[in-house]
Amino acid sequence: MTDRYAVIGNPISHSKSPQIHQMFAAQTGQDISYEKIEAPLDGFAATIQRLRDEGYKGCSVTVPFKFEAFKLATELSTFAQIAEAVNTLKLNFRGNTILGDNTDGHGLVKDIRFNLGIKLNQKRVLLIGAGGAASGVALPIMHQGAVLTIINRNAEKASNLATHAGNFIDKLPIEANVQSYAPSGCSFDYISNQKFDVVINATSAGLTDSELPLPPTIFSPNALAYDMMYGRETPFMKFAHEHGAQVADGLGMLVEQAAEAFYLWRGVRPDTAPVIAALRLT
Repeated sequence: MTDRYAVIGNPISHSKSPQIHQMFAAQTGQDISYEKIEAPLDGFAATIQRLRDEGYKGCSVTVPFKFEAFKLATELSTFAQIAEAVNTLKLNFRGNTILGDNTDGHGLVKDIRFNLGIKLNQKRVLLIGAGGAASGVALPIMHQGAVLTIINRNAEKASNLATHAGNFIDKLPIEANVQSYAPSGCSFDYISNQKFDVVINATSAGLTDSELPLPPTIFSPNALAYDMMYGRETPFMKFAHEHGAQVADGLGMLVEQAAEAFYLWRGVRPDTAPVIAALRLT
């Protein structure tokens, strides 16, 4: 019998998730279907209940339902707890439970570490933003041994996220030769005379073509500038390119986080490289 999965959001027509998971399924020989479902803005819980009743095995969750998914899950991964947001649900997990996970951070780290070939251990990493996207990736970045600084226009939000993430770092096993560092959170003014090896934009500035108040001296030699958005050059990416940084968008992160969800559901880890390559051509 074909196992059913879906991605839920509002709007959802733009989602590449069905295409990604169909490629994963073909590659691994898994008998699944995966569709887009647009849930009413006030009907996320009812939609999940309907899917459970119809025998769906799991779903991906996108804007604006990640926080509702966090509240709906009856069991949470450590990464979902730190993010306080869920992008992957495994339905009817161990009976009637709903397992909630956040695979965004795994996706980001894998894209940077394996696809781009940059190890984060002891690297100075600047994370721009303190909202849901930043919350989902802060702990996985720290888990790699990065020296993490979080900045936000609201310095208090950045500080709160750094403190919250720091409270979880000792709960995870650390790889050999990797040291954990306490993150710091601050305002944009704090970084005026600093350089970073990796600068990650986790804000929505690219959606409005807004520029970020970053000094042109922020990038270390051979630095990586990573924007979680994908599909076009954002002002942040243009700024980074003009000031000598290697630039990457978030398409690899999108595929890698989907692969983590696929592994959670199916117990099989797909090869992401051909899927990323195929999406680059579309």
